[in-house]
Amino acid sequence: MEFIPTLPVVLAYTGAVILITLTPGPDMTLFLGKAVTQGRTAGLAAFFGATTGVVFHTSFAAFGLSALLAASETAFGILKIVGAGYLLWLAYQAIRHGSGLSFDPSNVVQQPNRKVFLTGLGINLLNPKIVLFFVTFLPQFVEPGDPHAAGKLMFLGVLFITIAVPMCVPMILLADRVSIFVRRSPIVTRVVDWTFAGVMGAFAVKLLAAQAK
Repeated sequence: MEFIPTLPVVLAYTGAVILITLTPGPDMTLFLGKAVTQGRTAGLAAFFGATTGVVFHTSFAAFGLSALLAASETAFGILKIVGAGYLLWLAYQAIRHGSGLSFDPSNVVQQPNRKVFLTGLGINLLNPKIVLFFVTFLPQFVEPGDPHAAGKLMFLGVLFITIAVPMCVPMILLADRVSIFVRRSPIVTRVVDWTFAGVMGAFAVKLLAAQAK
C-alpha cells in the first residue's frame, strides 16, 4: 500500500496531531461549552460540525497540494519552506500568548443541535488560519519527488480525523470536569503550549536543515 507513509513518518505525525488535538482553541471552546451548557448531544453536534470542517480542509489541501506537486516540484518545495516558517510562528504564538480555554456558561445562547452543528462547521470551515495550517502542515510529511504523494496526503488527512475523534469524544462526555480542570490548571495548559511549540519548532528546524543540504 504505497499511499501509507513510513512508520517513522506516521509516528511523528501522530504525535503532532495528538498535541494539536489537546491544545485548546476555538473549536474545543465551542464543543466543551455546548456540552456543559446544553448537554452532551449538543457538545457532540458541535464537535462533529468542526470535524466536518476539518474533512473539507484536509481534502482540499490534499487535492490542491497534489496538483501543485504535479505542476512543479520546485513550487512544492518552496511551499514546504514557507510552511516551516509558519510552524515556527505557531510555536512563537503558543509560547507568547498560550492557548487557553475560555467560555462563559452564563452567556451561552441555547441553540438547536442542527444549528450547533453548523456553528461548529463554520468555526473550522470559514477560518483562514485552519486553511493555512493544513496547507503548510501536511506537506512536511511528504517528499516532493514521491510518486505516491497524493495518496499519502489523503491518508494523513484521514488519520488526523481518526486520531481526533476518540480523543475528543471522551472530553465531551466528561466536559464539565475537563473544562474545570483546564481552566484551573494553568501550569498544565502551559506545558501543552510549550510542548506544542517544541514539536512545531522541531519540525520546522528539521525541514529547513534538510532543505539546506
